[in-house]
Amino acid sequence: MNSPKQTNSEFYSLDIGGMTCASCVGRVEKALSKIPGVQAATVNLATEQARIRIKSGSGPSLADVIEVVQKTGYEAKISAPQGTPASKQVQSFWKADGLGRVLLSFTLSAPLFLPMLLMPFGIDWSLSPNWQLALATPVQLILGWRFYLAGFKSLRAGVGNMDLLVALGTSAAYGLSVYQILAFPHQHHELYFEGSAVIICMVLLGKWLEARAKKQTSEAIRALQKLWPEHAKVLNTDFNLDHQAATSDHYQDLPLDQVLPGDRVLVLPGERIPVDGVILSGSSHVDESLITGESEPTKKEFGAKLIGGALNGEGVLVVEAQAVGIESVLSKIISLVEDAQVQKAPIQKLVDHVSAIFVPAVIVIALITGLSNWFYYHSVAIAVLRSVAVLVIACPCALGLATPAAIMAGTGVAARFGILIKDPQVLELAHRLSIVAFDKTGTLTIGKPRLLDLITFETSIDADFALMTAAGLQLGSEHPLAKALIEAATEKGLTPIKASQSKALPGVGIEGCPGLGPWNGMLLSLQGVVSLKQNPALPMVMKKVQPCFEAGQTVSILINVVSSTPIAAFAFGDELKVNAGIAIQALKELGIRAVMLSGDNKSAAERVAHSIGIDEVFAQSLPSDKALIIEKLKSSESTGKKQWVAMVGDGINDAPALAVADVGMAMSTGTDVAMQAAGITLMRDDPGLVADAIDISKKTWDKIRQNLFWAFIFNATGIPLAAFGYLSPMLAGSAMALSSFCVLSNALLLTRWQARH
Repeated sequence: MNSPKQTNSEFYSLDIGGMTCASCVGRVEKALSKIPGVQAATVNLATEQARIRIKSGSGPSLADVIEVVQKTGYEAKISAPQGTPASKQVQSFWKADGLGRVLLSFTLSAPLFLPMLLMPFGIDWSLSPNWQLALATPVQLILGWRFYLAGFKSLRAGVGNMDLLVALGTSAAYGLSVYQILAFPHQHHELYFEGSAVIICMVLLGKWLEARAKKQTSEAIRALQKLWPEHAKVLNTDFNLDHQAATSDHYQDLPLDQVLPGDRVLVLPGERIPVDGVILSGSSHVDESLITGESEPTKKEFGAKLIGGALNGEGVLVVEAQAVGIESVLSKIISLVEDAQVQKAPIQKLVDHVSAIFVPAVIVIALITGLSNWFYYHSVAIAVLRSVAVLVIACPCALGLATPAAIMAGTGVAARFGILIKDPQVLELAHRLSIVAFDKTGTLTIGKPRLLDLITFETSIDADFALMTAAGLQLGSEHPLAKALIEAATEKGLTPIKASQSKALPGVGIEGCPGLGPWNGMLLSLQGVVSLKQNPALPMVMKKVQPCFEAGQTVSILINVVSSTPIAAFAFGDELKVNAGIAIQALKELGIRAVMLSGDNKSAAERVAHSIGIDEVFAQSLPSDKALIIEKLKSSESTGKKQWVAMVGDGINDAPALAVADVGMAMSTGTDVAMQAAGITLMRDDPGLVADAIDISKKTWDKIRQNLFWAFIFNATGIPLAAFGYLSPMLAGSAMALSSFCVLSNALLLTRWQARH
């Protein structure tokens, strides 16, 4: 599902100004794609950003790319680095989409359209033609100048956009009125200044509402960015942590970008933790809710890892900085969410294709409308007004915002609950899921196994030496079973025997040559029972360890690689996560079947699975086996239909299966490899988030479909109504502004979503 990383490419992000509709997006993308050396380009209307992949070495410079965008008729500048605190932006009252222009346009236009509102009450009053011209002209030529400018740029680029439609429509109504005043100054004629002015008013109002709604859809990103404190209290290098209490004389208050890994940072009660790090001193309750979605503050003591941006509770902490700035967890979370919001869901391709031909088609329809009405009614006024209504009602703003607005709102609220959706394609697949496959260790279980039993295969073998040897092979490994062996040896006061020529065997185990003891210099391997399929000693091993499997334990075997002789078996026990059973039940309520993949013996795996309600188990599975199992699940032979499968895992051995699955979900407590292979990362170590991730994906997909439906229906019904005179230009302008606002408001309903687990 995820493409391999490009090693000979560079990614850039640009802020694009001046885009108003889906046609603008298509035009910028087309211009960028034509630049030699640009491998791919995607533009998002809701975020007003472009992401560009340029071939390293032979590609154009960023200045060249910006120049091309500007020649196309839009503004462009380099975006702020992803995952960094947002700069404070001063919202100008009089800017293009500011409230000042909206209020001024309505103030000037009110005397023009108020007489129409008074007529039903028998009040016949109107301004003189000259006064109408005086009020309408600044609205048309000053406040509406942005439409002329943007429309001209689009024409120069050989295409049309929303601004061109508004400029053409309002100019026709305004121009006809001016012509009648100048050509027949002493005759009474119908003037249409109120139509052109109100259209501009409503479009400006719509753009202001749209800008506000866009800001709300990206609220989740800003909330995360606000978690960063501006400064950190860095302790002096000569400060003695064991014998001194930190005061203001013992630290420097440094800007965050000057903090380096290894610095000791003082965090006072109620402060935000400025860096990722480890507690060197103190204890406290820490609130990580905005990062992981965990609702309750968690107790943190000496040696505990902290995430920058979390809120410290009642204690004073000294933290050793490990990751700062763009290397921090918070920065990576922001980058993932920003990436997801900029990328396009596959369905957007259909929208882009329609938008490319939409504006030219509307102009043709408007011309046909004008000519046919002129021919039928012999009235220039009717022909112009109906053409104007067609041009105005057909604005493709809603169409361009339908998909990105829903993606921004959905991915933003998901991030707030600890669900990072980094691939928008997930949103189109999650609602189809029929099967979720879980890895066992670290996903359904806590992932902190303990050594419960040690079985030697010969009476002459010393169990302590076997434990020291096995623990020595695992020195430096981060695998949960490795930590369990080392902890068991430490508890017994045994020193692990360091091994040389150590080599990890992915999905199998580890091998090396011990430097001491009875197996000094021999090549030994510590591996799972499943990898002994070809070993003639397998029946004897199975007989010895069968009670361990029946108790639901995981078993590893220490074996002499050269002679294939088993030396000892190590049985580990791991606790199920508290919410494991609840997570499986939640999936069943969604009509989704849960299966479990495990490298354990079948009886051990089934014992764990059945205890939480999983009936289908694939045991003794190597990493390559897991990927094949996912492939088989996707093409179910029993039904003969395509099945949509999600894989949930946390380790390196899960990465192939995560990549093969239609939707990959990785636990953030696992490895970076797993998270890179997955489309969704679950920031909290809770399998219950799987059902929540599917739920928010489904709801986001529903919003995308609703928005696109209403956007298409709006144009499909609005254009004929305008062409046949059932919509005046003023109503058309109001409806056009309302359509964009409704699409954005519908997307914003997603921000009310709450995770159940």
